[in-house]
Amino acid sequence: MNVNESGVRLPGWAAATIGVASGAVALGVAELAAGLINPSAAPVIAVGGAVVDRTPAGIKEWAIRTFGSNDKPVLISGIVIVVALIAAGIGLLARRRIGYGKAGLALFGLVGAVAAVSRPDSGGLDFLPSVLGAAAGVWALSWLFRRTELPEWEIAHRERSQPRYLGDRPEQRVRHEPRAAHEPEPHELREPHEPEPQETEPHEPEDDVYAFDRRRLLTGVAVGVGVAGVTGLGGRLLAGFNDADVARRSVARALPRPAVPAKALPPGADLRIKGLSSFVTPNPEFYRVDTALVVPSVDPKSWTLKIHGLVDRPVELTFADLLKRPLTEADVTLTCVSNEVGGPYIGNARWLGARLADVLRDAGIKRDADMLLSVSQDGWTCGTPVDVVMDGRDALLAIAMNGEVLPTAHGFPVRQVVPGLYGYVSATKWVTEIKVTRFDQDEAYWTPRGWAPKGPIKTQSRIDVPRSGDDVPAGRTTIAGVAWAQHRGVDAVEVQVDGGEWRQATLAQVPGPDTWRQWSIDWDLARGRHTISVRATDATGHTQTPEQMPPAPDGATGYHSIVVQVG
Repeated sequence: MNVNESGVRLPGWAAATIGVASGAVALGVAELAAGLINPSAAPVIAVGGAVVDRTPAGIKEWAIRTFGSNDKPVLISGIVIVVALIAAGIGLLARRRIGYGKAGLALFGLVGAVAAVSRPDSGGLDFLPSVLGAAAGVWALSWLFRRTELPEWEIAHRERSQPRYLGDRPEQRVRHEPRAAHEPEPHELREPHEPEPQETEPHEPEDDVYAFDRRRLLTGVAVGVGVAGVTGLGGRLLAGFNDADVARRSVARALPRPAVPAKALPPGADLRIKGLSSFVTPNPEFYRVDTALVVPSVDPKSWTLKIHGLVDRPVELTFADLLKRPLTEADVTLTCVSNEVGGPYIGNARWLGARLADVLRDAGIKRDADMLLSVSQDGWTCGTPVDVVMDGRDALLAIAMNGEVLPTAHGFPVRQVVPGLYGYVSATKWVTEIKVTRFDQDEAYWTPRGWAPKGPIKTQSRIDVPRSGDDVPAGRTTIAGVAWAQHRGVDAVEVQVDGGEWRQATLAQVPGPDTWRQWSIDWDLARGRHTISVRATDATGHTQTPEQMPPAPDGATGYHSIVVQVG
Protein backbone atom coordinates (compact mmCIF):
# COMPACT_ATOMS: atom_id res chain seq x y z
CA MET A 1 0.00 0.00 0.00
CA ASN A 2 1.38 3.39 -0.98
CA VAL A 3 0.73 7.02 -0.07
CA ASN A 4 0.06 9.66 -2.72
CA GLU A 5 0.63 13.41 -2.45
CA SER A 6 -2.55 13.98 -0.51
CA GLY A 7 -1.44 11.56 2.17
CA VAL A 8 -4.14 9.04 1.30
CA ARG A 9 -3.06 5.42 1.58
CA LEU A 10 -4.67 3.32 -1.17
CA PRO A 11 -4.42 -0.35 -2.04
CA GLY A 12 -3.68 -1.23 -5.66
CA TRP A 13 -7.23 -2.27 -6.52
CA ALA A 14 -8.60 1.13 -5.44
CA ALA A 15 -6.05 3.09 -7.45
CA ALA A 16 -6.61 0.89 -10.52
CA THR A 17 -10.39 1.38 -10.19
CA ILE A 18 -9.92 5.14 -10.09
CA GLY A 19 -7.78 4.92 -13.23
CA VAL A 20 -10.37 2.86 -15.13
CA ALA A 21 -13.21 5.19 -14.09
CA SER A 22 -11.19 8.24 -15.17
CA GLY A 23 -10.39 6.60 -18.50
CA ALA A 24 -14.10 5.84 -18.99
CA VAL A 25 -14.98 9.49 -18.36
CA ALA A 26 -12.32 10.53 -20.87
CA LEU A 27 -13.69 8.20 -23.55
CA GLY A 28 -17.29 9.21 -22.88
CA VAL A 29 -16.63 12.94 -23.12
CA ALA A 30 -14.52 12.41 -26.24
CA GLU A 31 -17.34 10.38 -27.80
CA LEU A 32 -19.81 13.18 -27.08
CA ALA A 33 -17.51 15.79 -28.62
CA ALA A 34 -16.93 13.57 -31.66
CA GLY A 35 -20.68 13.24 -32.12
CA LEU A 36 -20.85 17.02 -32.46
CA ILE A 37 -17.73 17.39 -34.62
CA ASN A 38 -16.99 14.18 -36.54
CA PRO A 39 -17.78 10.62 -35.36
CA SER A 40 -14.54 9.39 -36.91
CA ALA A 41 -12.57 11.70 -34.56
CA ALA A 42 -13.52 9.69 -31.45
CA PRO A 43 -10.23 8.37 -30.01
CA VAL A 44 -11.22 4.69 -30.15
CA ILE A 45 -12.29 5.03 -33.78
CA ALA A 46 -9.30 7.15 -34.80
CA VAL A 47 -6.79 4.83 -33.12
CA GLY A 48 -8.68 1.81 -34.46
CA GLY A 49 -8.45 3.20 -37.99
CA ALA A 50 -4.71 3.72 -37.59
CA VAL A 51 -4.39 0.14 -36.32
CA VAL A 52 -6.33 -1.18 -39.33
CA ASP A 53 -4.11 0.74 -41.75
CA ARG A 54 -0.93 -0.58 -40.14
CA THR A 55 -2.01 -4.17 -39.55
CA PRO A 56 -0.30 -6.74 -41.82
CA ALA A 57 -2.55 -8.23 -44.49
CA GLY A 58 -2.23 -11.71 -43.00
CA ILE A 59 -3.66 -10.60 -39.66
CA LYS A 60 -6.52 -8.78 -41.39
CA GLU A 61 -7.26 -11.90 -43.39
CA TRP A 62 -7.29 -13.96 -40.19
CA ALA A 63 -9.66 -11.47 -38.54
CA ILE A 64 -12.10 -11.57 -41.45
CA ARG A 65 -11.91 -15.37 -41.59
CA THR A 66 -12.35 -15.76 -37.82
CA PHE A 67 -14.87 -13.02 -37.00
CA GLY A 68 -16.51 -12.37 -40.36
CA SER A 69 -18.54 -9.17 -40.50
CA ASN A 70 -18.05 -8.84 -36.71
CA ASP A 71 -14.36 -8.04 -37.18
CA LYS A 72 -14.89 -4.32 -36.56
CA PRO A 73 -16.81 -4.71 -33.26
CA VAL A 74 -14.14 -7.19 -32.13
CA LEU A 75 -11.37 -4.72 -32.97
CA ILE A 76 -13.13 -1.86 -31.17
CA SER A 77 -13.79 -4.08 -28.15
CA GLY A 78 -10.13 -5.07 -28.09
CA ILE A 79 -9.04 -1.44 -28.18
CA VAL A 80 -11.42 -0.58 -25.32
CA ILE A 81 -9.99 -3.45 -23.24
CA VAL A 82 -6.42 -2.26 -23.91
CA VAL A 83 -7.42 1.29 -22.98
CA ALA A 84 -8.97 0.00 -19.74
CA LEU A 85 -5.73 -1.81 -18.85
CA ILE A 86 -3.70 1.31 -19.60
CA ALA A 87 -6.11 3.39 -17.51
CA ALA A 88 -5.68 0.95 -14.62
CA GLY A 89 -1.92 1.41 -14.93
CA ILE A 90 -2.38 5.18 -14.90
CA GLY A 91 -4.33 4.83 -11.65
CA LEU A 92 -1.50 2.81 -10.10
CA LEU A 93 0.99 5.49 -11.16
CA ALA A 94 -1.22 8.19 -9.67
CA ARG A 95 -1.19 6.62 -6.21
CA ARG A 96 2.57 7.23 -6.17
CA ARG A 97 2.23 10.79 -7.44
CA ILE A 98 -0.94 12.29 -8.87
CA GLY A 99 1.11 14.14 -11.48
CA TYR A 100 2.16 10.82 -13.02
CA GLY A 101 -1.48 9.92 -13.59
CA LYS A 102 -2.28 13.31 -15.10
CA ALA A 103 0.68 12.98 -17.45
CA GLY A 104 -0.52 9.53 -18.49
CA LEU A 105 -3.98 10.84 -19.36
CA ALA A 106 -2.47 13.76 -21.25
CA LEU A 107 -0.42 11.28 -23.28
CA PHE A 108 -3.60 9.30 -23.90
CA GLY A 109 -5.22 12.44 -25.31
CA LEU A 110 -2.19 13.23 -27.46
CA VAL A 111 -2.22 9.77 -29.07
CA GLY A 112 -5.93 10.09 -29.86
CA ALA A 113 -5.53 13.59 -31.27
CA VAL A 114 -2.60 12.62 -33.50
CA ALA A 115 -4.50 9.56 -34.76
CA ALA A 116 -7.59 11.69 -35.50
CA VAL A 117 -5.81 14.44 -37.45
CA SER A 118 -3.73 11.91 -39.42
CA ARG A 119 -6.81 10.19 -40.88
CA PRO A 120 -7.38 10.87 -44.60
CA ASP A 121 -10.86 12.28 -43.93
CA SER A 122 -9.89 14.41 -40.93
CA GLY A 123 -11.20 17.93 -40.39
CA GLY A 124 -9.72 20.99 -38.75
CA LEU A 125 -11.27 20.29 -35.32
CA ASP A 126 -10.77 16.51 -35.20
CA PHE A 127 -8.09 16.85 -32.52
CA LEU A 128 -10.60 18.40 -30.11
CA PRO A 129 -12.52 15.28 -28.91
CA SER A 130 -9.33 13.61 -27.65
CA VAL A 131 -8.13 16.83 -25.98
CA LEU A 132 -11.46 17.41 -24.24
CA GLY A 133 -11.65 13.77 -23.24
CA ALA A 134 -8.17 13.85 -21.72
CA ALA A 135 -9.01 17.04 -19.79
CA ALA A 136 -12.16 15.41 -18.42
CA GLY A 137 -10.15 12.34 -17.46
CA VAL A 138 -7.58 14.45 -15.58
CA TRP A 139 -10.37 16.19 -13.67
CA ALA A 140 -12.04 12.87 -12.84
CA LEU A 141 -8.73 11.40 -11.63
CA SER A 142 -8.08 14.30 -9.25
CA TRP A 143 -11.68 14.36 -8.02
CA LEU A 144 -11.77 10.64 -7.32
CA PHE A 145 -8.49 10.72 -5.42
CA ARG A 146 -9.77 13.62 -3.31
CA ARG A 147 -12.87 11.60 -2.48
CA THR A 148 -10.72 8.91 -0.89
CA GLU A 149 -9.49 11.32 1.82
CA LEU A 150 -10.95 10.77 5.26
CA PRO A 151 -12.58 13.76 7.00
CA GLU A 152 -10.34 15.44 9.61
CA TRP A 153 -12.62 14.38 12.48
CA GLU A 154 -12.39 10.77 11.29
CA ILE A 155 -8.60 10.93 11.08
CA ALA A 156 -8.40 12.37 14.60
CA HIS A 157 -10.78 9.75 15.93
CA ARG A 158 -8.77 6.91 14.40
CA GLU A 159 -5.49 8.35 15.74
CA ARG A 160 -6.96 8.51 19.24
CA SER A 161 -8.23 4.94 19.02
CA GLN A 162 -5.06 3.56 17.40
CA PRO A 163 -3.06 1.54 20.00
CA ARG A 164 0.61 2.49 20.43
CA TYR A 165 3.37 -0.07 20.60
CA LEU A 166 6.48 -0.17 22.80
CA GLY A 167 9.73 -1.55 21.44
CA ASP A 168 10.87 -2.67 18.06
CA ARG A 169 11.37 -6.40 18.59
CA PRO A 170 8.39 -8.77 18.53
CA GLU A 171 8.89 -9.67 22.13
CA GLN A 172 8.76 -5.97 23.00
CA ARG A 173 5.52 -5.16 21.08
CA VAL A 174 3.27 -4.69 24.04
CA ARG A 175 0.11 -2.61 23.65
CA HIS A 176 0.24 0.61 25.68
CA GLU A 177 -3.31 0.60 26.99
CA PRO A 178 -4.97 1.68 30.23
CA ARG A 179 -4.35 -0.81 33.08
CA ALA A 180 -6.73 -2.02 35.70
CA ALA A 181 -6.09 -0.90 39.25
CA HIS A 182 -4.72 -4.28 40.35
CA GLU A 183 -2.17 -4.55 37.48
CA PRO A 184 1.51 -3.96 38.41
CA GLU A 185 3.47 -1.08 36.94
CA PRO A 186 5.75 -2.00 34.02
CA HIS A 187 8.93 -1.37 36.06
CA GLU A 188 7.83 -4.01 38.58
CA LEU A 189 7.86 -6.67 35.82
CA ARG A 190 11.42 -5.94 34.58
CA GLU A 191 14.52 -7.70 35.72
CA PRO A 192 16.76 -5.59 37.94
CA HIS A 193 19.24 -4.68 35.18
CA GLU A 194 16.84 -4.60 32.21
CA PRO A 195 16.78 -1.13 30.55
CA GLU A 196 13.51 0.71 30.40
CA PRO A 197 11.96 0.45 26.89
CA GLN A 198 11.76 3.62 24.85
CA GLU A 199 8.44 4.70 23.38
CA THR A 200 8.55 4.57 19.56
CA GLU A 201 6.39 5.93 16.78
CA PRO A 202 3.11 4.06 16.37
CA HIS A 203 3.62 1.02 14.11
CA GLU A 204 1.12 0.85 11.26
CA PRO A 205 -0.16 -2.54 10.23
CA GLU A 206 0.74 -3.64 6.68
CA ASP A 207 -2.89 -3.77 5.54
CA ASP A 208 -4.59 -0.72 6.98
CA VAL A 209 -7.97 -1.02 5.28
CA TYR A 210 -9.19 2.10 7.11
CA ALA A 211 -6.64 4.43 5.50
CA PHE A 212 -9.15 5.74 2.90
CA ASP A 213 -12.87 6.37 2.60
CA ARG A 214 -14.09 3.29 0.75
CA ARG A 215 -17.72 4.39 0.55
CA ARG A 216 -16.95 7.79 -0.97
CA LEU A 217 -14.56 6.15 -3.43
CA LEU A 218 -17.11 3.65 -4.68
CA THR A 219 -19.89 6.22 -4.98
CA GLY A 220 -17.51 8.51 -6.85
CA VAL A 221 -16.57 5.69 -9.24
CA ALA A 222 -20.26 4.99 -9.81
CA VAL A 223 -20.82 8.65 -10.67
CA GLY A 224 -17.85 8.58 -13.06
CA VAL A 225 -19.10 5.46 -14.82
CA GLY A 226 -22.53 7.05 -15.08
CA VAL A 227 -21.09 10.19 -16.66
CA ALA A 228 -19.09 8.04 -19.08
CA GLY A 229 -22.20 6.08 -20.05
CA VAL A 230 -24.42 9.12 -20.57
CA THR A 231 -21.84 11.10 -22.58
CA GLY A 232 -20.84 8.06 -24.63
CA LEU A 233 -24.46 7.25 -25.46
CA GLY A 234 -25.11 10.89 -26.29
CA GLY A 235 -22.19 10.87 -28.69
CA ARG A 236 -23.48 7.74 -30.41
CA LEU A 237 -26.95 9.25 -30.77
CA LEU A 238 -25.53 12.46 -32.22
CA ALA A 239 -23.40 10.46 -34.65
CA GLY A 240 -26.44 8.46 -35.74
CA PHE A 241 -28.61 11.52 -36.30
CA ASN A 242 -27.07 13.46 -39.14
CA ASP A 243 -27.92 15.32 -42.31
CA ALA A 244 -27.05 12.31 -44.48
CA ASP A 245 -29.88 10.26 -42.97
CA VAL A 246 -32.36 13.05 -43.61
CA ALA A 247 -31.03 13.52 -47.14
CA ARG A 248 -31.24 9.79 -47.83
CA ARG A 249 -34.94 9.85 -47.01
CA SER A 250 -35.35 12.89 -49.25
CA VAL A 251 -33.64 11.14 -52.17
CA ALA A 252 -35.79 8.07 -51.59
CA ARG A 253 -38.93 10.14 -52.21
CA ALA A 254 -37.66 11.24 -55.62
CA LEU A 255 -35.53 8.34 -56.81
CA PRO A 256 -35.18 8.72 -60.61
CA ARG A 257 -36.44 6.04 -62.96
CA PRO A 258 -33.83 4.23 -65.05
CA ALA A 259 -33.40 5.32 -68.64
CA VAL A 260 -32.22 1.76 -69.31
CA PRO A 261 -34.15 -0.61 -67.00
CA ALA A 262 -32.82 -4.06 -66.18
CA LYS A 263 -34.30 -7.06 -67.94
CA ALA A 264 -37.10 -8.77 -66.07
CA LEU A 265 -35.83 -11.77 -64.15
CA PRO A 266 -36.51 -14.88 -66.23
CA PRO A 267 -38.90 -17.48 -64.79
CA GLY A 268 -36.96 -19.96 -62.72
CA ALA A 269 -34.12 -17.59 -61.80
CA ASP A 270 -34.81 -18.50 -58.18
CA LEU A 271 -35.33 -22.22 -57.50
CA ARG A 272 -36.91 -21.39 -54.13
CA ILE A 273 -35.31 -24.31 -52.33
CA LYS A 274 -35.29 -24.00 -48.54
CA GLY A 275 -31.81 -23.06 -47.35
CA LEU A 276 -30.62 -21.98 -50.82
CA SER A 277 -29.40 -18.39 -51.13
CA SER A 278 -32.09 -16.30 -52.81
CA PHE A 279 -31.23 -14.98 -56.26
CA VAL A 280 -31.59 -11.38 -55.01
CA THR A 281 -29.81 -10.73 -51.72
CA PRO A 282 -31.90 -8.45 -49.45
CA ASN A 283 -30.07 -5.26 -48.53
CA PRO A 284 -29.88 -6.03 -44.77
CA GLU A 285 -28.31 -9.43 -45.56
CA PHE A 286 -25.80 -8.18 -48.12
CA TYR A 287 -22.25 -8.74 -46.93
CA ARG A 288 -20.12 -5.82 -45.85
CA VAL A 289 -16.31 -5.90 -45.84
CA ASP A 290 -14.40 -2.60 -45.70
CA THR A 291 -11.90 -0.75 -43.54
CA ALA A 292 -14.31 1.88 -42.16
CA LEU A 293 -14.83 1.47 -38.40
CA VAL A 294 -17.50 4.18 -38.56
CA VAL A 295 -19.75 4.40 -41.60
CA PRO A 296 -18.93 7.72 -43.30
CA SER A 297 -21.75 10.25 -43.20
CA VAL A 298 -21.86 12.06 -46.54
CA ASP A 299 -24.43 14.73 -47.31
CA PRO A 300 -25.37 14.45 -51.01
CA LYS A 301 -25.90 18.22 -51.12
CA SER A 302 -22.19 18.76 -50.53
CA TRP A 303 -20.95 15.59 -52.27
CA THR A 304 -18.85 15.94 -55.40
CA LEU A 305 -17.01 13.50 -57.63
CA LYS A 306 -13.74 14.80 -59.04
CA ILE A 307 -12.29 13.09 -62.11
CA HIS A 308 -8.77 14.21 -62.93
CA GLY A 309 -5.32 12.96 -63.85
CA LEU A 310 -4.63 11.65 -67.35
CA VAL A 311 -7.70 13.28 -68.86
CA ASP A 312 -8.31 16.02 -71.41
CA ARG A 313 -10.95 17.81 -69.34
CA PRO A 314 -11.12 17.39 -65.55
CA VAL A 315 -14.70 16.86 -64.41
CA GLU A 316 -16.44 17.63 -61.12
CA LEU A 317 -19.95 16.27 -60.67
CA THR A 318 -22.45 17.10 -57.95
CA PHE A 319 -25.09 14.63 -56.83
CA ALA A 320 -27.70 16.66 -58.71
CA ASP A 321 -25.55 16.42 -61.86
CA LEU A 322 -25.39 12.66 -61.48
CA LEU A 323 -29.17 12.33 -61.11
CA LYS A 324 -29.66 14.27 -64.36
CA ARG A 325 -27.62 11.75 -66.34
CA PRO A 326 -29.30 8.74 -68.03
CA LEU A 327 -29.39 6.03 -65.36
CA THR A 328 -28.90 2.35 -66.02
CA GLU A 329 -30.28 -0.55 -63.99
CA ALA A 330 -28.32 -3.81 -63.86
CA ASP A 331 -28.25 -7.10 -61.93
CA VAL A 332 -24.69 -7.60 -60.66
CA THR A 333 -23.18 -10.04 -58.18
CA LEU A 334 -20.37 -8.63 -56.01
CA THR A 335 -17.69 -10.81 -54.44
CA CYS A 336 -15.02 -10.01 -51.86
CA VAL A 337 -11.51 -11.25 -52.54
CA SER A 338 -11.35 -12.33 -48.87
CA ASN A 339 -14.02 -14.95 -49.51
CA GLU A 340 -12.78 -18.44 -48.67
CA VAL A 341 -13.94 -21.37 -50.79
CA GLY A 342 -17.59 -21.82 -49.83
CA GLY A 343 -17.56 -18.51 -47.94
CA PRO A 344 -20.38 -15.97 -47.39
CA TYR A 345 -18.85 -12.78 -48.83
CA ILE A 346 -20.89 -12.69 -52.01
CA GLY A 347 -24.28 -11.20 -52.83
CA ASN A 348 -26.44 -10.28 -55.79
CA ALA A 349 -28.43 -7.05 -56.17
CA ARG A 350 -30.13 -4.85 -58.74
CA TRP A 351 -28.16 -1.61 -58.96
CA LEU A 352 -29.17 1.77 -60.40
CA GLY A 353 -26.62 4.35 -61.49
CA ALA A 354 -24.84 6.32 -64.18
CA ARG A 355 -22.53 4.42 -66.49
CA LEU A 356 -18.97 5.09 -65.41
CA ALA A 357 -17.66 4.74 -68.97
CA ASP A 358 -19.88 7.61 -70.15
CA VAL A 359 -18.62 9.90 -67.38
CA LEU A 360 -15.02 9.03 -68.24
CA ARG A 361 -15.64 9.74 -71.93
CA ASP A 362 -16.83 13.21 -70.96
CA ALA A 363 -13.46 13.76 -69.29
CA GLY A 364 -11.50 12.29 -72.22
CA ILE A 365 -9.12 9.55 -71.06
CA LYS A 366 -5.58 9.84 -72.43
CA ARG A 367 -4.28 6.89 -74.42
CA ASP A 368 -1.56 5.82 -71.97
CA ALA A 369 -3.91 5.62 -68.94
CA ASP A 370 -4.66 2.09 -67.69
CA MET A 371 -5.84 2.59 -64.09
CA LEU A 372 -8.65 4.37 -62.26
CA LEU A 373 -7.55 5.21 -58.71
CA SER A 374 -10.83 5.85 -56.90
CA VAL A 375 -10.90 7.38 -53.43
CA SER A 376 -13.48 6.88 -50.71
CA GLN A 377 -14.69 9.55 -48.30
CA ASP A 378 -12.64 7.87 -45.55
CA GLY A 379 -9.46 7.91 -47.67
CA TRP A 380 -9.48 4.26 -48.80
CA THR A 381 -8.27 3.79 -52.38
CA CYS A 382 -9.03 1.28 -55.12
CA GLY A 383 -7.29 0.59 -58.44
CA THR A 384 -9.54 -0.47 -61.34
CA PRO A 385 -8.31 -1.40 -64.83
CA VAL A 386 -9.50 1.15 -67.39
CA ASP A 387 -10.07 -1.43 -70.14
CA VAL A 388 -12.52 -3.39 -67.97
CA VAL A 389 -14.66 -0.33 -67.28
CA MET A 390 -14.65 0.75 -70.94
CA ASP A 391 -15.43 -2.64 -72.56
CA GLY A 392 -19.22 -2.23 -72.49
CA ARG A 393 -20.15 -3.99 -69.24
CA ASP A 394 -22.48 -2.30 -66.75
CA ALA A 395 -19.87 -0.50 -64.65
CA LEU A 396 -21.89 2.01 -62.62
CA LEU A 397 -21.69 4.94 -60.29
CA ALA A 398 -24.57 3.47 -58.31
CA ILE A 399 -27.08 5.45 -56.27
CA ALA A 400 -29.64 2.70 -55.51
CA MET A 401 -29.71 -0.96 -54.56
CA ASN A 402 -32.66 -3.31 -54.99
CA GLY A 403 -35.04 -0.45 -55.67
CA GLU A 404 -33.96 1.57 -52.62
CA VAL A 405 -31.53 4.44 -52.11
CA LEU A 406 -28.13 3.02 -51.23
CA PRO A 407 -27.89 2.12 -47.53
CA THR A 408 -25.26 4.23 -45.78
CA ALA A 409 -23.28 1.07 -44.96
CA HIS A 410 -23.14 0.23 -48.67
CA GLY A 411 -21.90 3.58 -49.92
CA PHE A 412 -24.58 6.28 -49.84
CA PRO A 413 -24.73 8.56 -51.71
CA VAL A 414 -22.61 7.01 -54.51
CA ARG A 415 -20.49 3.89 -54.91
CA GLN A 416 -18.77 2.04 -57.73
CA VAL A 417 -20.10 -1.28 -59.06
CA VAL A 418 -17.95 -3.04 -61.68
CA PRO A 419 -18.94 -6.58 -62.74
CA GLY A 420 -16.22 -9.20 -62.98
CA LEU A 421 -13.72 -7.77 -60.50
CA TYR A 422 -13.29 -8.46 -56.80
CA GLY A 423 -14.47 -5.60 -54.62
CA TYR A 424 -11.02 -4.43 -53.56
CA VAL A 425 -10.31 -3.32 -57.15
CA SER A 426 -13.79 -2.20 -58.18
CA ALA A 427 -16.41 -1.49 -55.54
CA THR A 428 -15.41 1.79 -53.87
CA LYS A 429 -18.08 2.96 -51.42
CA TRP A 430 -18.67 6.64 -50.62
CA VAL A 431 -16.59 7.47 -53.71
CA THR A 432 -15.50 11.11 -54.00
CA GLU A 433 -12.60 11.08 -56.45
CA ILE A 434 -11.31 9.17 -59.47
CA LYS A 435 -7.76 9.78 -60.61
CA VAL A 436 -7.06 8.47 -64.11
CA THR A 437 -3.49 7.16 -63.92
CA ARG A 438 -1.27 4.14 -64.51
CA PHE A 439 -0.53 0.99 -62.52
CA ASP A 440 3.20 1.70 -62.79
CA GLN A 441 2.71 5.15 -61.24
CA ASP A 442 0.15 4.66 -58.45
CA GLU A 443 -0.84 1.95 -55.96
CA ALA A 444 -4.20 1.42 -54.30
CA TYR A 445 -4.72 0.61 -50.60
CA TRP A 446 -4.33 -3.19 -50.75
CA THR A 447 -1.52 -3.52 -53.32
CA PRO A 448 1.42 -2.60 -51.03
CA ARG A 449 -0.12 -4.93 -48.45
CA GLY A 450 0.51 -7.97 -50.63
CA TRP A 451 -2.59 -8.20 -52.82
CA ALA A 452 -2.51 -8.32 -56.61
CA PRO A 453 -3.02 -4.97 -58.37
CA LYS A 454 -5.71 -6.52 -60.59
CA GLY A 455 -8.38 -8.90 -59.34
CA PRO A 456 -10.58 -10.63 -61.93
CA ILE A 457 -13.13 -12.89 -60.23
CA LYS A 458 -12.37 -16.59 -60.45
CA THR A 459 -14.91 -19.24 -61.40
CA GLN A 460 -16.31 -20.66 -58.15
CA SER A 461 -19.25 -22.62 -56.73
CA ARG A 462 -20.74 -23.30 -53.32
CA ILE A 463 -23.04 -25.88 -51.72
CA ASP A 464 -25.82 -24.29 -49.65
CA VAL A 465 -28.07 -27.35 -49.13
CA PRO A 466 -27.41 -29.45 -47.14
CA ARG A 467 -25.01 -27.77 -44.74
CA SER A 468 -21.78 -29.42 -43.72
CA GLY A 469 -22.38 -31.54 -40.62
CA ASP A 470 -26.13 -31.97 -41.26
CA ASP A 471 -27.91 -35.24 -40.52
CA VAL A 472 -29.69 -36.23 -43.73
CA PRO A 473 -32.42 -38.89 -44.13
CA ALA A 474 -31.43 -41.82 -46.32
CA GLY A 475 -32.81 -41.83 -49.86
CA ARG A 476 -33.35 -39.05 -52.36
CA THR A 477 -31.70 -35.82 -51.22
CA THR A 478 -31.69 -32.40 -52.88
CA ILE A 479 -28.25 -30.86 -53.16
CA ALA A 480 -28.25 -27.18 -54.21
CA GLY A 481 -26.14 -24.07 -54.24
CA VAL A 482 -24.82 -21.17 -56.29
CA ALA A 483 -22.01 -20.72 -58.81
CA TRP A 484 -20.47 -17.55 -60.25
CA ALA A 485 -18.05 -16.38 -62.92
CA GLN A 486 -18.75 -12.67 -63.48
CA HIS A 487 -18.43 -11.27 -66.37
CA ARG A 488 -18.15 -14.64 -68.20
CA GLY A 489 -21.18 -16.49 -66.90
CA VAL A 490 -21.66 -20.07 -65.67
CA ASP A 491 -22.34 -22.80 -68.27
CA ALA A 492 -22.26 -25.96 -66.13
CA VAL A 493 -22.16 -27.21 -62.55
CA GLU A 494 -21.21 -30.76 -61.55
CA VAL A 495 -21.58 -32.60 -58.25
CA GLN A 496 -19.57 -35.51 -56.90
CA VAL A 497 -20.17 -37.81 -53.91
CA ASP A 498 -17.31 -39.62 -52.17
CA GLY A 499 -14.87 -39.08 -55.03
CA GLY A 500 -17.06 -40.88 -57.56
CA GLU A 501 -18.39 -39.75 -60.91
CA TRP A 502 -19.27 -36.13 -61.60
CA ARG A 503 -22.95 -35.58 -62.41
CA GLN A 504 -24.46 -32.56 -64.12
CA ALA A 505 -26.68 -30.35 -61.96
CA THR A 506 -29.73 -28.47 -63.21
CA LEU A 507 -29.08 -24.76 -63.69
CA ALA A 508 -31.52 -21.95 -62.93
CA GLN A 509 -32.08 -19.20 -65.48
CA VAL A 510 -30.13 -15.94 -65.25
CA PRO A 511 -30.64 -12.47 -66.77
CA GLY A 512 -27.01 -12.23 -67.91
CA PRO A 513 -23.37 -13.18 -67.25
CA ASP A 514 -22.83 -10.77 -64.35
CA THR A 515 -24.83 -12.63 -61.69
CA TRP A 516 -24.44 -15.85 -59.79
CA ARG A 517 -26.47 -18.85 -60.86
CA GLN A 518 -28.44 -21.27 -58.72
CA TRP A 519 -28.13 -25.01 -59.34
CA SER A 520 -29.59 -28.21 -57.87
CA ILE A 521 -29.44 -32.00 -58.22
CA ASP A 522 -31.28 -34.89 -56.57
CA TRP A 523 -29.08 -37.74 -55.31
CA ASP A 524 -29.90 -41.05 -53.65
CA LEU A 525 -27.66 -41.21 -50.62
CA ALA A 526 -27.13 -44.47 -48.73
CA ARG A 527 -26.73 -44.61 -44.96
CA GLY A 528 -23.37 -43.53 -43.63
CA ARG A 529 -20.97 -40.61 -43.83
CA HIS A 530 -20.58 -38.91 -47.23
CA THR A 531 -18.43 -36.16 -48.74
CA ILE A 532 -20.12 -34.00 -51.38
CA SER A 533 -18.14 -31.72 -53.71
CA VAL A 534 -19.07 -29.23 -56.44
CA ARG A 535 -17.32 -27.60 -59.39
CA ALA A 536 -18.38 -25.08 -62.04
CA THR A 537 -17.44 -24.41 -65.65
CA ASP A 538 -17.73 -20.90 -67.07
CA ALA A 539 -18.82 -19.78 -70.55
CA THR A 540 -15.22 -19.75 -71.80
CA GLY A 541 -14.98 -23.49 -71.12
CA HIS A 542 -12.75 -23.11 -68.06
CA THR A 543 -13.54 -25.49 -65.17
CA GLN A 544 -12.51 -24.34 -61.73
CA THR A 545 -9.34 -25.89 -60.41
CA PRO A 546 -9.35 -28.40 -57.52
CA GLU A 547 -6.16 -26.86 -56.13
CA GLN A 548 -6.89 -25.31 -52.75
CA MET A 549 -5.41 -21.84 -52.48
CA PRO A 550 -6.08 -19.10 -49.89
CA PRO A 551 -7.68 -15.75 -50.82
CA ALA A 552 -4.37 -13.86 -50.95
CA PRO A 553 -3.13 -12.52 -53.25
CA ASP A 554 -5.91 -12.64 -55.86
CA GLY A 555 -8.77 -14.90 -54.72
CA ALA A 556 -9.27 -18.39 -53.30
CA THR A 557 -9.49 -21.53 -55.45
CA GLY A 558 -10.54 -25.16 -54.93
CA TYR A 559 -13.68 -27.26 -54.77
CA HIS A 560 -16.20 -26.62 -52.03
CA SER A 561 -16.81 -29.88 -50.16
CA ILE A 562 -19.10 -30.74 -47.28
CA VAL A 563 -19.53 -33.82 -45.09
CA VAL A 564 -22.99 -35.10 -44.10
CA GLN A 565 -24.25 -38.02 -42.04
CA VAL A 566 -27.02 -40.00 -43.73
CA GLY A 567 -29.20 -42.12 -41.48
